[in-house]
Amino acid sequence: MTLSREEISRKLLHLFALLMPIAIFYGPRLSITPLLISIILFALFASSVIIEALRFRIPKIQKNVLLIFGSMMRKEEHFKVSGWTWVIGAAFLCTILFNKHPHISFIALTLFIIGDAMAALVGIGLGRIRIGNKTLEGSLACFIICLLLFYAVFPFIPGLLETWGSHKAPALIIWVTSFVITIFELIPLKIAPKITINDNLAVPIIAGYIMIGLEKIIMH
Repeated sequence: MTLSREEISRKLLHLFALLMPIAIFYGPRLSITPLLISIILFALFASSVIIEALRFRIPKIQKNVLLIFGSMMRKEEHFKVSGWTWVIGAAFLCTILFNKHPHISFIALTLFIIGDAMAALVGIGLGRIRIGNKTLEGSLACFIICLLLFYAVFPFIPGLLETWGSHKAPALIIWVTSFVITIFELIPLKIAPKITINDNLAVPIIAGYIMIGLEKIIMH
């Protein structure tokens, strides 16, 4: 497989999505209420959904969207909802589902955004062992980058891990969460033969619930 300039651009664009977990975690510390952050994310999500719906129905809008963003979209996204919309939806849902746990939203979203990008870049550029539409090499890259974030980045983000009473996350949370993100990024989450939940939407939420469950076990 060849890693195209378009795919690199696509993943670099997705890294801008890190602004969402940053806003969720640091917004309240800057006197931006969680409710306002949720409203903003909902507005972004709703706007993105409307644009997606219109571009599928109005050729002129589709043409303009592809003219501006086409080089950063996969071909299949020309005819279905883009990953960017699902990521915004995941961030919005995280603010609702984990409203009392902003550190969980931050960690889950950040791990998936960076892990997914790394999986795609390594999988397309170096992948040889295919697993469905993904590669073993890409999944290993996702797992490794999740561990690196937990061990080498998150401990140095002020206030992020204070809930766990340490400068680093518990090993159980680190390894289980990294594994869960890797597995669900790799394997499509089918709830019916013809219905698959987009991983951009599902994985951060699954990871968030996993961390909350493990947190309750460890802290109690």
